[in-house]
Amino acid sequence: MRHKFLKSLSLVTLLLAGCGNLSARTTQEFSDHDPIHAITRENGSGTRTAFMELFGLDEINPNIMVTNATSVVMTSVAQDVDAIGYSSLGSLNDEVKALKIDGVDASTETIKSGQYTMARPFNIAYKEKDLSKLGQAYINFLQSSQAAKIIEENGYVANGTGKDYFPSKLSGKLMISGSSSVAPIMEKLKEEFEKLEPDTQVIVQQSDSSSGMNDVIDGTSDIGIASRELKESELEKGLTAFAFAKDGIVMIVNMQNPNDTISKDEVKKIYEKSDLTWSVLE
Repeated sequence: MRHKFLKSLSLVTLLLAGCGNLSARTTQEFSDHDPIHAITRENGSGTRTAFMELFGLDEINPNIMVTNATSVVMTSVAQDVDAIGYSSLGSLNDEVKALKIDGVDASTETIKSGQYTMARPFNIAYKEKDLSKLGQAYINFLQSSQAAKIIEENGYVANGTGKDYFPSKLSGKLMISGSSSVAPIMEKLKEEFEKLEPDTQVIVQQSDSSSGMNDVIDGTSDIGIASRELKESELEKGLTAFAFAKDGIVMIVNMQNPNDTISKDEVKKIYEKSDLTWSVLE
């Protein structure tokens, strides 16, 4: 059955010689026969790595559009009626629609219960031998009840001890860098930590998971953040990892897309090829 939905694309300003400025609104129909516009993250992205592992992809078709941040993926999908992408569960907004995977909704509850299996860790990484007292205190804070509250309120699953963090009257600066998926929740966590330890400054720099790990290895950051498991090569270079939270990988489509669910196999097929239409969804 052919589905049709109208979507306003943009307000186009036409400049006609001698006639002034005219405005016209163009529209686009959604159809099962439309080509799927798949969007992926860049190499080095922990979200991309986790997505490929979870959906059993050895590689992503090189003709598929590449973006460099979760926010860009969501904006691109929100503006294209035929787009599909993947995002962090905690980063979802009301401008895109999350699809069920094999009939299961992505939520903190379904991740905790194991029903939703498309989940990955949010890891921090550090060198134990180089870790400062402030760095250790921050890691302790990430496992605390105060941190768990913030993590859960923002749509992630906390993975700490649940014990309260008690301030130690610390001072100094802590540098954290890495994943653009982890950075937003890390910003909120560091704000709470700085309230508890007002003489400290925690700086969060957003890049990607691999860059964050390399920053710690090179000594330019105290703690790296990754939205994937650490690689053997990273662990061999002296990194220690701790998963402070768990996050779902969610398939997202435009709000005008009538589909509500997709299978794991269909996702794999879409990202292995670049010439499929929406009729591929059963």
